[in-house]
Amino acid sequence: MINSLEDIIKELKVNKSVKLAVAAAQDKEVLHAVLDAMNMSIIEPILIGNSEKIKQIAKDLRLNLENIEIIEAKSYEECAKIAVKLVSSQKADFLMKGILDTSILLKQVLNKEYGLRTDSLLSHVMIYEVPNYHKLLIFSDGGMNIKPTYEQKEKIVLNAVKACKSLNIDNIKIAALAAKEKVDEKMQATVDAKKLQEASEAGLFGENVILEGPLAFDLAISGEAAKVKGFKSEISGDVDVILVPTIEVGNGIGKSLTYLANAKSAGVIMGAKTPIVLVSRADSHESKLYSIAYGALIAMKAR
Repeated sequence: MINSLEDIIKELKVNKSVKLAVAAAQDKEVLHAVLDAMNMSIIEPILIGNSEKIKQIAKDLRLNLENIEIIEAKSYEECAKIAVKLVSSQKADFLMKGILDTSILLKQVLNKEYGLRTDSLLSHVMIYEVPNYHKLLIFSDGGMNIKPTYEQKEKIVLNAVKACKSLNIDNIKIAALAAKEKVDEKMQATVDAKKLQEASEAGLFGENVILEGPLAFDLAISGEAAKVKGFKSEISGDVDVILVPTIEVGNGIGKSLTYLANAKSAGVIMGAKTPIVLVSRADSHESKLYSIAYGALIAMKAR
């Protein structure tokens, strides 16, 4: 079982053949993280975009582009199309967003002709290394789906399970988050969480997956809180995944962990044929690097 973000990098260093296609790579922060990942033997990059700008950025940062494949593209749309085609043709293993808008990249990802769409749902998986929690903690979905329906939550869970398996987690424990533990018809999150627990018990999410809900956040992450409240749970204090009911909840808790709890993090989009690395300009260089590493690990395990 992988217990830290550094452990992801250590595992990847034994396999140098994971190829990353970077769409619109002419971005200072993205290019810096990508080349650092290459120098750490995590990935082999293919850079798509304005070659002159890419070379100038590398020169300014004193980064070496020797022996790196660069594919010229005149527009962001062309960058996205080339990057997606590289992955769909198995010339690259996974995908990363550069300076282009997310919508431009995802339009090509979902293209029926050559895209990477599946019968799943695209969802964001964010993994946190929190100083006062004993293992990595995954949140989904705090970045893609605004207010998912029950059916969408099923697919979000399946994506999260796949992301967990890349971390060698044998028994995956998932908490379907809500404001309280009792089902209340006026609170849709509690209704959906209970249905998800029943679906899990019926085997929908696979073997060795335990999903409980509804659970409040304190009961999900603290076995002591569950004990004090007399709440019986198989997962309290030992959850791997927090399934959030809305994007605001995931986004808010995630940013709180980053800015108030000094958590390290990595994030990817799941649900396509390959993971997609989408980073924010506000993300630290470390977070960008870990996101590339996590995407590489998932792509490597999926081969």
